[in-house]
Amino acid sequence: MINRQLLRPESIVVVGGSNNTHKPGGAVVRNLLNGGYKGVLRVVNPKEDEVQGVKVFHDVKEIPPTDLAVVVIPAKFCPDTVKVLASEKGVKAFIIITAGFGEETPAGAALEKDILNTCEQYGAALIGPNCIGLLNSWHHSVFTKPIPHLNPQGVDFISGSGATAVFILESAVIKGLQFNSVWSIGNGKQIGIEDVLQYMDENFDAEHDSKVKLLYIENISNPDKLLFHAASLIRKGCRIAAIKAGSSESGSRAASSHTGAIASSDSAVEALFRKAGIVRCFSREELTTVGCIFTLPPIKGKNFAIVTHAGGPGVMLTDALSKGGLNVPPLDKEIGEELKTKLYPGASTANPIDILATGTPEQLGTAIDYCESRFDNIDAIMVIFGTPGLVQLYETYDVLHKKILECKKPVFPILPSLHTAGPEVEEFLRKGHVNFSDEVTLATALTQVMRTPPPAPPEIELFGIDVPRIRDIISGIKESGYISPNLVHDLLACAQIPMVPEMVSSDCEQLVAFAERTGYPVVAKVVGPVHKSDVGGVVLDIKSAKHLRIEFERMMKIKDATGIMVQKMLRGTELFIGAKYESRFGHIVLCGLGGIFVEVLKDVSSGLAPLSYGEAYSMIKSLRGYKIIEGTRGQAGINQQRYAEVIVRLSTLLRFATEIKEMDINPLLADEHGVTAVDARIYIEK
Repeated sequence: MINRQLLRPESIVVVGGSNNTHKPGGAVVRNLLNGGYKGVLRVVNPKEDEVQGVKVFHDVKEIPPTDLAVVVIPAKFCPDTVKVLASEKGVKAFIIITAGFGEETPAGAALEKDILNTCEQYGAALIGPNCIGLLNSWHHSVFTKPIPHLNPQGVDFISGSGATAVFILESAVIKGLQFNSVWSIGNGKQIGIEDVLQYMDENFDAEHDSKVKLLYIENISNPDKLLFHAASLIRKGCRIAAIKAGSSESGSRAASSHTGAIASSDSAVEALFRKAGIVRCFSREELTTVGCIFTLPPIKGKNFAIVTHAGGPGVMLTDALSKGGLNVPPLDKEIGEELKTKLYPGASTANPIDILATGTPEQLGTAIDYCESRFDNIDAIMVIFGTPGLVQLYETYDVLHKKILECKKPVFPILPSLHTAGPEVEEFLRKGHVNFSDEVTLATALTQVMRTPPPAPPEIELFGIDVPRIRDIISGIKESGYISPNLVHDLLACAQIPMVPEMVSSDCEQLVAFAERTGYPVVAKVVGPVHKSDVGGVVLDIKSAKHLRIEFERMMKIKDATGIMVQKMLRGTELFIGAKYESRFGHIVLCGLGGIFVEVLKDVSSGLAPLSYGEAYSMIKSLRGYKIIEGTRGQAGINQQRYAEVIVRLSTLLRFATEIKEMDINPLLADEHGVTAVDARIYIEK
């Protein structure tokens, strides 16, 4: 419930405000005054008559009607105070800074619930408790520093943690990143991160509102809501980056499938962000760096020119960009030689363009001009320019300022000399620019931005999916557990997922006859035990009926064996697809290379079912082993279109079979022609 009184209050009361600015109550009053709040400011403090020049009321019952209350008193007094303010003083918005509620004890949770009930009863908005407050251009109702430079086109920042929000703001301010609003939602009892995004989405004004949103998330309470409004904002022209903290532990249930062992809450977060189009970050430096990237014009390609006066940082930046799949291509030799004549002897124009430590501001401008207008194979320009402390850089950074305004290609300033050229960098930032002081952090963040796909379309890919038959099969299964191979085969057939020819039987001669019809060599697998390989239940390359009969007799003696599966033996690159149902998120679909890549290296990508073809291709291309899929060292690549099609079809199958809690298709065998499922397991809970 976000209202006008929360965002643009005409009057504010700070309950617990004081003259001690080293305490939250005093700091809130200080920030409101320093922030130029133009409404009526009131303070309640039973022991003071005046706080920082503001007249004080000794009791909340004494104040006139007020829009917003910022509450900074002990937790035990908060419920009664909120009730008086809401019922008698018409307060329609509360920011409760105080901690000691549900984040600490059950008794605190009960106090929190009382406050929420009062707010709901009187139609009041509630931020917190246990937060640093709310900051926007109208009022600075926070107790912390730094207060960033505010700009209507700056960043909207929403954080689930107050302390972390301060660290992120500190990281952002030194980069020159400007803000439109800062939301610290604390315990999020009424207004959570999803609710703030919903408000921004439903009230979005493309002409006036900020188009950059940064999120620090500790708990995703409503994944569907987050997905819907984040994707909607991005489709409207916004860009969103987020950190999701605390998502590294696997689920508590000991999983018996490859997917269950690999999939975790982190997989669910990865999948959700991919579907929404959110750029995922893993540190505050990365988050604020991505925020700075978002303030620059969008990059239209992957080719970068580097202009530097120091060889080492240029090399490190080249390595980092290349590692992320971005390009630092050679420049046209003839034009490069022409540029060389305008630089000092010894300069290099090979890319990186090294204008030498003695390079002048004019030479820097010339190099940028060539990257902008003469070198056609360049999409963006990165400029590394610091100082050893021997000269001032005002003139150099003024040239850089002008070139950023003139160039149509994005220009990334990397000014690493924050100590030796602090005043010069500060003046550059005051002109509205950002600074990427570390070239490798920039490359890492830029890689994340470039790899993030746009929001997935909401439509489900239904072509070729037999939904009624899927439901008939699932409905006919009466007990929880791994289903029989024939039912697995039937379900995959409903999604038109190709499977290798196979037969399951406890009759040896039936299997021999099948192998004769199919053609040798074949594979034999025991049916019954979950981990077939661990009990000697898989035999490859069986080339005769005699060999098949011997293996049949041996494997039928394995504990829990109920039959033998015989399949035509195929060859190709081993792939993997799996899925796991995550509470609140739905099915998480995993893909990767099979064999050691999935079992040991855990090189997998995740997506949230149902998947689009764009998501499937993004998942495939984000694998560390993608070069094997593409084809390497003379070996042909696999048919990526068929692989993506199987991923999409499987995700649609899962959408209509929520009873499936875990499944593996491992391996799929793929070549340049197609992809075929060889072995699959499906676990169902009824």
